[in-house]
Amino acid sequence: MAVDGFAAVDFGFAREVLQRGIAALYLVAFVSTLNQFRALLGDNGLLPAPVLLDWIGEKRERRRMLHPTLFVRIRYSDRRLALLCGAEIVVSALLVIGVPQWGPPWVPMLCFLGLWLGYMSVVSIGQTFYSFGWEMLLLEAGFLAAFLGSNDQPAPTVVIVLFWWLLFRVEFGAGMIKIRGGQEWRDLTALTYHHETQPMPGPLSRQAHLLPRWFHRGEVVGNHFAQLVVPFFVFAPLLSVWVPGPVPQIVGAGAAVIVIATQVWLVATGNFAWLNWVTIVIAFSAIGMPGVGAPVADRTDPDESLWPGIPLYWFVITTAVGVLVVALSWPALRNLFARRQLMNASFNRWQIGNAYGAFGTVTKERIEIVVEGSVDDDGLLWREYEFKGKPGDVRRIPRQFAPYHLRLDWLMWFLPLGRSLDDWFTVFLLRLLEADAPTLALLRSDPFDGEQPRWVRAVSYRYRFATRAERRADGVVWVRTRQRIVLGPLGLR
Repeated sequence: MAVDGFAAVDFGFAREVLQRGIAALYLVAFVSTLNQFRALLGDNGLLPAPVLLDWIGEKRERRRMLHPTLFVRIRYSDRRLALLCGAEIVVSALLVIGVPQWGPPWVPMLCFLGLWLGYMSVVSIGQTFYSFGWEMLLLEAGFLAAFLGSNDQPAPTVVIVLFWWLLFRVEFGAGMIKIRGGQEWRDLTALTYHHETQPMPGPLSRQAHLLPRWFHRGEVVGNHFAQLVVPFFVFAPLLSVWVPGPVPQIVGAGAAVIVIATQVWLVATGNFAWLNWVTIVIAFSAIGMPGVGAPVADRTDPDESLWPGIPLYWFVITTAVGVLVVALSWPALRNLFARRQLMNASFNRWQIGNAYGAFGTVTKERIEIVVEGSVDDDGLLWREYEFKGKPGDVRRIPRQFAPYHLRLDWLMWFLPLGRSLDDWFTVFLLRLLEADAPTLALLRSDPFDGEQPRWVRAVSYRYRFATRAERRADGVVWVRTRQRIVLGPLGLR
C-alpha cells in the first residue's frame, strides 16, 4: 500500500469516488423518502410514524428499542419531515459537486455526519418500510465517509482500511449466508430461479432467465468465488510493508474490480435499490492510483503536521474512529463464523459494525398479489391497480428503477411469503377505497381516475417469464395463472 506514515497517498481517486458516490446515494435516499414517506408512514400513512412515537413517549425502556432519531425530541409532522429531506438533499448535492471538500477536513465531516444522523432519524421510525439491509449499509458508509478528509490532504490510511473491512463484511457475509442457506446455492441451481422470482425484475431479467442452465450454474460458481474468496484479497495492499513493489496494490485493485464486475451484472439484471450501487462505490476504496492522490504536505512545521499531510487533530480523530469501529465490529466478526449467522443485523444503536447478507434462500416460483377494484354495486367488473415496479400487466416490460427504492412494491413482494397479510396492507386497501391521493401517487395508474371504488380485493397469481415462442406469438413478457382471492371483496361499509 502506497502510504507515507498515516497517509494513503495513492488513494485520492478512491476517496473522490467514495465521498461523491456515497453522497449521491444519500441524495437518492432522501428523494425517495420525500416522495414516499408521507403516504407510507406520515400522519395519515399506512403505518403512521406518530403512532409509534406516541407509544414510545417518555418511557426510557421503549426509547432503547429505537435507533437515535431527531423525532423523539422534535415532534414529527409531515412538514418537518419534508424540511429535513430538503435540507439533506442540498447537503448531498454539495458533496456530490465537491464544495465542502475544498474546506478543512472538519467541513465534509460535519456534512456527512449530518446526512448520517438525518437518515438514521428517518430509518428509526420507518418500521417495515425501512427494514432493508441497505439502509444500515448506507448509514455505516456515510459515517465512515465523514472521516475521509478534504482535498488539501491525503486520505487517512485507517479510514481507507475501515472501508475494506466494510466491503469484506458485505461480500463475505452474503457468501456465507448463501452457503449456509438453501440447498439451491450448494447444488448450483439458485440462479435458475432467481432472475424470475427476485423481488423486482429489471428490463434484462427475462433475457437473463432464459440463458442456458450451464450459464446459471456458472453464475453461482462465480458468485461464490466473488463473495467467499475474493474479499480476502482486498486487504492485500497491507502487505506492501513486507512485499515491496506494486504487486500488493495490484492484487487489491484486482479484487475490487471482480467485486465491481459482479455487482454491475446484478445492476443489469435486477432492481435492488442501492444495494449494488453502494457496494460498487465501497469497492473503489481498494483501487489505488499513484499520482492521483492529494499532494503530501511539507513537514517543515511540526505544529501543523506531525504526519505527512495530516494535521495532528485530524490524526487523533481518525485514529479514535478506527478504534471505535474495530471495537463495535467484534460481534459482526463473530457472527461471520457463527453456526447461526444473522443476516442484516445491527449490534448497537448507532448502526456501526453491522452484519450483512442477502438471499440466503431463493424462492422457486413467483406469486404476485394483484389488487383489483370495482365501481359496481354487485362487484361484477373488476379492474387492476398497476404498480410502478412490480409485475402486473403481462405485456409490460419491467423498468429499471434502482438505485431509487420503490418501497411499496418491495413490500408487495414479501406478502405471499408471509403466513398472513400484514396490517399495513389492510390500511392500503382502505386508502384505495377512499381514493387517497398520496396513496394513489405511489402507483403507476389508478383505473378509476380518482373516483372511489365500491369494492377492492386482493387476488394471487402465479407469474413466470414467457418463453421466446410465447413472446413472439402473443407479445407477452409474463404468463400468469390465477390462484385464489386472498382478501375481500372489501367496501367502506
